[in-house]
Amino acid sequence: SGVAALLELASQLRGFEPGLTLRLVFFVNEEPPWFMTEDMGSLRHARGCKKRGEEIRAMVALESIGYFSDEPDSQHFPPGIEGYPTTGNFVGFVGNLSSATLVARCKTLFAPSGVAVESLAAPSMIEGVGWSDHWSFWQEGYPAVMLTDTAPFRNPNYHRSTDLPETLDYARLAQVTEAMLAVTRGLAGP
Repeated sequence: SGVAALLELASQLRGFEPGLTLRLVFFVNEEPPWFMTEDMGSLRHARGCKKRGEEIRAMVALESIGYFSDEPDSQHFPPGIEGYPTTGNFVGFVGNLSSATLVARCKTLFAPSGVAVESLAAPSMIEGVGWSDHWSFWQEGYPAVMLTDTAPFRNPNYHRSTDLPETLDYARLAQVTEAMLAVTRGLAGP
């Protein structure tokens, strides 16, 4: 769902003139057995950026963002994470403690969309906090967050043969994508 959203963002951003350099990047090898290895595409990219001395103010990884449930108790969290909704009808911006300002900024830019949104800036050792390409940018000292529907903490189909297109909520995925257009414009600025 993140790839579909990024493709749509690329289409919608045609003609947008950002005040900062804006890159829409698709990374390979984010899943095991490559995750958190030298062959992870985002890690290679982040290291290249650092080597070239590039200043990156924000990296937003679009993770699983299309699975929603209005059933009570459909949302779960890793141990130690409390105070969040137990119905899986929201998306969340997640980052490490060093990215707390970016987490808050993304949530603020996203909130007017009307799509329920939560945020979490937490130690990267907490289960799930670093589970996407944003982790690679942390390794190089860049602020980075993930937008997620929380994947395995909500979606019973995640990484299973039942993880099929018909399990996604396309109406809400479209709303999330539209909200990310506002976030992208807000972060890149005119």
